[in-house]
Amino acid sequence: MRFLIINGPNLNLLGRREPEIYGAATYDDLCETVKTWAEARGHSATFYQSNHEGDIIDVIQESDGKYDGIVINPGAYAHYSYAIHDALRSVSTPAVEVHISNIHAREKWRNLSVTAPACRGMVCGLGIDGYCKAMEMLA
Repeated sequence: MRFLIINGPNLNLLGRREPEIYGAATYDDLCETVKTWAEARGHSATFYQSNHEGDIIDVIQESDGKYDGIVINPGAYAHYSYAIHDALRSVSTPAVEVHISNIHAREKWRNLSVTAPACRGMVCGLGIDGYCKAMEMLA
């Protein structure tokens, strides 16, 4: 399978941003973990990270027919981006949403994801291993 791994705002700061919540692994560590997992199973993973909502929407729209699955960590956009929700619903590429932390055990405003209903499922609270679980779900 060909996976598109989309990461939203502030995920480029992994390892530096609130390590007590997101862990010590860097964004490069995340990409290496996911790539290794995918390749060991005969899959491929392409990575995209942006701090800009419109760029994420463009990449989702462009994914149709190019990838077999999307793993998306929309970051804070999960809590209010109906535009990303609509983009995910507008393509035939199935998606699974990932959050490194357990969004249900954090601030009340983080408990709800408006983008998750446009996905086949959600994985949260497993750290960067959640990305591998999401690929497993799609495979």
